[in-house]
Amino acid sequence: MALMAQTSGAFQRAALDTSSYMRRYMILAAVFVTAAVYIPDQTIGLGFLILGLIFLGLVGVSGLIKTSYGRRARQADEILRQFLEDDTSLCLIEDEDGQVVYKNVAARDKFGSDPASFLKLREQIVPGHAAGLRGLRDKAHRGQSGHTDVAIRGGALRVFVKPLADGNLLWRFEAIPERAQAGRSIDSLSVPMMAVSKAGTVLYMNDALRRLLGGRRPHLDRVVNDLPLVTDQIHELAGQDGPIDMRAAVIEGALGRREVYFLPVEDVALRAGAVWSDFENLPVALLQISASGVIQASNATARILLGIGRGETPHFADLVEGLGRSVTDWLARAADGSGQSGPEFVQATRHSKDVFLQVSLSPLAGSQDRDVIAVISDATELKTLEAQFVQSQKMQAIGQLAGGIAHDFNNLLTAISGHCDLLMLRHDELHPDYSDLVQIHQNANRAASLVGQLLAFSRKQTLKPEVLDVTEAMDDLAHLLGRLVGEKVSLETSLAPELPHIRADKRQLEQVIMNLVVNARDAMPDGGSIRVETRLEELTEPYCRDNAKVPPGRYVVIQVTDEGVGIPPDKIQKIFEPFFTTKRTGEGTGLGLSMAYGIVKQTGGFIFVDSVVGAGTGFTLFFQAHDAEAVPIKPITEQADNHVAPREDGVVLLVEDEAPVRAFASRALKMRGFTVVEADSAEQALERLEDPELKVDVFVTDVIMPGRDGPSWVAEALQKRPDTRVVFISGYAEDSIAEQQARIPNSVFLPKPFSLSELTATVGNQYQVAV
Repeated sequence: MALMAQTSGAFQRAALDTSSYMRRYMILAAVFVTAAVYIPDQTIGLGFLILGLIFLGLVGVSGLIKTSYGRRARQADEILRQFLEDDTSLCLIEDEDGQVVYKNVAARDKFGSDPASFLKLREQIVPGHAAGLRGLRDKAHRGQSGHTDVAIRGGALRVFVKPLADGNLLWRFEAIPERAQAGRSIDSLSVPMMAVSKAGTVLYMNDALRRLLGGRRPHLDRVVNDLPLVTDQIHELAGQDGPIDMRAAVIEGALGRREVYFLPVEDVALRAGAVWSDFENLPVALLQISASGVIQASNATARILLGIGRGETPHFADLVEGLGRSVTDWLARAADGSGQSGPEFVQATRHSKDVFLQVSLSPLAGSQDRDVIAVISDATELKTLEAQFVQSQKMQAIGQLAGGIAHDFNNLLTAISGHCDLLMLRHDELHPDYSDLVQIHQNANRAASLVGQLLAFSRKQTLKPEVLDVTEAMDDLAHLLGRLVGEKVSLETSLAPELPHIRADKRQLEQVIMNLVVNARDAMPDGGSIRVETRLEELTEPYCRDNAKVPPGRYVVIQVTDEGVGIPPDKIQKIFEPFFTTKRTGEGTGLGLSMAYGIVKQTGGFIFVDSVVGAGTGFTLFFQAHDAEAVPIKPITEQADNHVAPREDGVVLLVEDEAPVRAFASRALKMRGFTVVEADSAEQALERLEDPELKVDVFVTDVIMPGRDGPSWVAEALQKRPDTRVVFISGYAEDSIAEQQARIPNSVFLPKPFSLSELTATVGNQYQVAV
C-alpha cells in the first residue's frame, strides 16, 4: 500500500514539474517570436523565429508528457483504492477541502456511504485527539508521511497518513493488537503492566494495573508521580487508595513505544505459585536469593542472562564477579535492609564474551528465611560506552599532562643547549672541556627528541603539512626500512598504483611508518616477515570501530603487519599511552606508538590495531584522500653561524617569562650586534612600549606566558607600531594560539628548543626585511 501511494504521489509531482517547464517554454517562445518580428536584420530575425518555434515544440511535447503523467497518477490512485477495499482497517481519503472522497468497505460498514466531513468522522474514530492529529495532517500537506499511536476506549489505534495526488490525503486507522505471552493474555497476568507511546500516552493497561489505579488513566503522568521512569528503580504510583511503591521494569519497543511492568516490593510472597508463574514469562530478569547466596527461584529471562539451566540452584557468587567486595556480604546486608538501595554493576561469569549486569536487591517482605529479590538488566552496552568514554578521557588527560611537561622541558632544554652554545663559542676543539660540552649538547638534543615525541602524542607539535604522493613517499622510504629490519626479517611492500594524494607532514609520516616497522621487527626476535601495503578504500557509510568513527569518503589506507608474538588483549588498549612498553628496560622508551598515534590524529587520520597472540599484529592507518596535485614544501635553507651580522642600531624587544631562556637569548642577540630590551611578561612589554622614544625593530616573544599570551599583546602593540616584525617562540603552540599567530602580520614561529644560530638567523632575517 505504501508503495502504491508513493507511486501515485510521484506521478502527480512529475505532472506538476512538467507544468512548470511548460510555462517557462511558453514564455521563451513568446520572447523569441516577438524579437523576430521587431529585429530589422532578417538573418538574426529568422534565427530568433526558429528558436521560438523550437520552444513552441517543447511546449507541445511537455503537454503530452503532463497528460501521460496525470493519467498514470489517476490509474495509480484507482489501483490504490482497489487494494484498500479489502483492508480490514478503516481507510479514508480526504480531499483539499477536508471532505471524505473515499471510504473502504470497513469504513462504509461503520459510517455508511453518504458524503461526510473528515474531521467529523475522525472525531468518531479517535475522540479527543484533535490536537495530536492536527500536526500529522499539516505534515502530510507538506508532502511528508507520518504515523502516531493514540489511546481509545478498549484499546489503541495506530494512525497513518500518506499524501496522494491532487492534494488528497490517505488516512488509515489500524488497531494495535494486545500482546500475548506464553499463550496467556496480558490481562490475565497478576503483574501490573501498561504500554506507553513515545509522547507518554497510555496505549494499553491490563486488568491488574486498572484495579490498582481504580480505572484507566490516559497519560503516564496520571499513573506515576515521580517521572521519568527508570528501569530497576522504585517509583510511586497514583493508586486509588493512595501512593503505592512499585519497582519499574521498562522494555523499549519500536517507534518509541515502551512496555512498563510494575513489580511489587512489599507484601508479596514470591513463592506463591500463581504469582511466580506470571513472573516466569516476564521479559524482566528476576531472582529469589537466600541470605546465604543460594538461588531459590529464577525466571526465564534471568536464566538466559546468567547462563543457568532450569531447576539449577547455584550460589549467586559463582555467577557474577567484579563487585569489588564480598557478594555474600552484599546479599546479607540487602536482606537486613541495611545495604545501599542503588543498583550495582557486575560481570556474568558463564559467558564466553563480556556480559555486564545491573543488579538491584531488595528484601522479600514476609520471608522467614530473609530472602532477597534481585532485578537484573543487561548493562553490557552501557558499560562498553562507559569504558570507551573513560579511555577517551584518560588519553586526553595524559595528552594534556604530556604537553605541559614537554613545554616546561623545552624551556629547560633551550636554556641548557643555549648556554652550551655560548660556552662552545669560547672554546676551540683543542680545549680539554670541549668534548664535555659536545656531550652536553648531544644529550640535550636527545632529550629534545623525546620531548618532541611527547608533543606528538599530545598533538601540540608544529606540523608542516603538504599534499603528498603516498606511493612516491613509500618508495623513498623503502631503502631505509630495509636497513632497519636487519637480516633475519624480510620486508615486503605492496603499493597500490595511482593512489590519490593525502595531506600530511612527510617527515612525520615517515617517522610513523618507521616506528611501526621497528616495533614489528622487535616482535619477531627469531625472524619473520613484515608487510607494508597501501590501498584505496571508499566508505559509503560510517566505519565505527573501538571508540572512533570514520566518516564516509575516500581514504588512503597504509597497513603494517607482522608475524610476531602479538599483543595480549588486556594490553592492547594501553599501547598508545606514553611510556607503556612491553620491552625490557633499556630496549625502548614506550613513546614510539604514542608518537605515531598523536601524529596520525593531528593529521586528521585514524589508526587501528589488530593482534592475535602468537600470530602477529597489524596496524591500519586511514588518511583522507585529496584531489590536489602534490606540491612538496621547499626546504628552508638553514643559516650558518657566519650569518652577516645586522647593523648595531637594530633593537629587539625580548619577552620571555623563563629567566634562563631570556638570559641566553639576550646574550646571543647582543653578540650579533642587537640592542636588546627585556621584559618578563606581556604587561611589562606593553609598559616599555609606552615610551615614544623607544624604537623597536623586532618583537621576540614567548607564546604562552602567565597573564596575557604572546599573540594578544603583540596584536595590541602593532596597532601603534604596525611595521614591527615578530618572532614567536614556544615549547608548543596550542591550536587556538597558533590560529591567532597566523593572523599576526609579519610574524614567524621558532619552536623550542632552538640553538644560538637558529635564534640569531631567524631574528636577523626578520630585521633585514624590516630595514
